[in-house]
Amino acid sequence: MSFNVIPTALPEVLILEPQVFGDSRGFFYESFNLKEFEHATGQKRTFVQDNHSRSARNVLRGLHYQIQNSQGKLVRVVAGEVFDVAVDMRRSSPNFGKWVGVTLSSENKRQLWIPEGFAHGFVVTSETAEFVYKVTDYWSPVHERSLIWNDPDVGIEWPIDGEPVLAAKDVDGKRLSEADLFN
Repeated sequence: MSFNVIPTALPEVLILEPQVFGDSRGFFYESFNLKEFEHATGQKRTFVQDNHSRSARNVLRGLHYQIQNSQGKLVRVVAGEVFDVAVDMRRSSPNFGKWVGVTLSSENKRQLWIPEGFAHGFVVTSETAEFVYKVTDYWSPVHERSLIWNDPDVGIEWPIDGEPVLAAKDVDGKRLSEADLFN
């Protein structure tokens, strides 16, 4: 297998650690292989879009999800470091409203699999970070929702001092108690 799978506190959310081959010239690793992904996660998914963002320290993007055309996401950082978070938005789940956070960086080369039914977001903990991710469905602005980053009912422990830098849609995020949910 080309990567190690590490379970998180939310059983469907998985950390994928690639096997990295390095020497004095640098390093090489396979960042994605469909057969390996399916074997490791037990999930058959088709990724339809790749996204890439660059953000400065304390920029917090999220917590986003699409209530229809739901997206599974395979995320990683290619420069810098982020604290990445997934929140279970499935009303029928025993883990509804619970969250898990993982540090992803260009150094640790970890990836995080966040399946459909979860809100996702991250905050940049380095000077800048470049974040890349694959999604299982296309972006659908009319179905996109935002869970407020600091909902006390969810209680995410973000590793930031002061207020994060947010987009307008994230400032207007809903609390879990008033958010659109998955069944």
